[in-house]
Amino acid sequence: MNFSELFKLSGLLGRFSPDGKCLASCVQYRLVVRDVNTLQILQLYTCLDQIQYIEWSSDSLFILCAMYKRGIVQVWSLEQPDWHCKIDEGSAGLVASCWSPDGRHILNTTEFHLRITVWSLCTKSVSYIKYPKACQQGIAFTKDGRYMAVAERRDCKDFISIFVCSDWQLLRHFDTETQDLFGIEWAPNGCVLAVWDTCLEVRILNHVTWKKITEFEHPATIANTKTIVYKEVEKSPSVETERLSFPPTRALASSLFSTESKYDISQVPVSLQYIKPVADRANPKMGIGMLAFSPDNCFLATKNDNIPNAVWIWDIQKLKLFVVLEQLCAIQSFQWDPRQPRLAVCTGNSKVYLWSPAGCVSVQVPMEGAAISWGYAALHR
Repeated sequence: MNFSELFKLSGLLGRFSPDGKCLASCVQYRLVVRDVNTLQILQLYTCLDQIQYIEWSSDSLFILCAMYKRGIVQVWSLEQPDWHCKIDEGSAGLVASCWSPDGRHILNTTEFHLRITVWSLCTKSVSYIKYPKACQQGIAFTKDGRYMAVAERRDCKDFISIFVCSDWQLLRHFDTETQDLFGIEWAPNGCVLAVWDTCLEVRILNHVTWKKITEFEHPATIANTKTIVYKEVEKSPSVETERLSFPPTRALASSLFSTESKYDISQVPVSLQYIKPVADRANPKMGIGMLAFSPDNCFLATKNDNIPNAVWIWDIQKLKLFVVLEQLCAIQSFQWDPRQPRLAVCTGNSKVYLWSPAGCVSVQVPMEGAAISWGYAALHR
């Protein structure tokens, strides 16, 4: 792997443009856009307050900057740097903002999740969607941009509404039969919708009847002999005694205090580290905390917050657990390579872990990190 020089970043706000040509990053209230290949600054924008969230439009022509504390979203254009747009939610407040797939509408979720406001940049029209649920991932779009699924909470029950993105009209509305719906995600081919609960399960719904196809549970013990469990093991590199000197060279000192990681295949049954939720603490972490489909629709990666050191990889074609990665540290983030079934995992240390159907590898990187993302031609963190 090749590594660039470090540059300042606030709040882990760094995003690659969908076309892979630019990198947007934030330093407090400034938005910086760089060329991916040279990291030279292309544009510098100044927002009204400290930026808390950024997102590129699907065509890489616009960037939205959300300032939740002020209830404001500012939109900037790369083609016309002098053009900008400001959306002010006023007294309704703002807790989330995102682009629609066409890159010309912005969806703002107001405080207390009273509604979702859909703003059109072209016609300046406004549409409203009621009853959005306050959950981890309550909005999901199909890859082709035609449909949007929204998690809802009505009469103490969970529902999902399917909207047509061309006119924001309601297409379907159904009960999810969940105890506490926590997130939704479309498969890349749009044929199934994953729904996860604060319980230890993920439900897969088909796109015709919206009924459950199967359920993926996350037990603390892996007993199936057909499931491969990769366990990270760490060891200090060996140094020959004749190479030791005082004072040691910088390279030698670095090698003495560094550790190497590799994966061993564990024999099942395997008991994973389980953390019981803290009952007397508000909003304890429990259930499914992360979920992502591979770009080829073959795999689904999940993380159970009660088993924080493990990544579960499911075979979507066979609807069964395929691989479990057991790490030494808690999983901070993971993301699929957009061009092939390869998963990058970050645990907050100075390593990146890569899994593919061929196996696992640990890669040493020059800094610690809690977030990870794939660019058009490289892995970045």
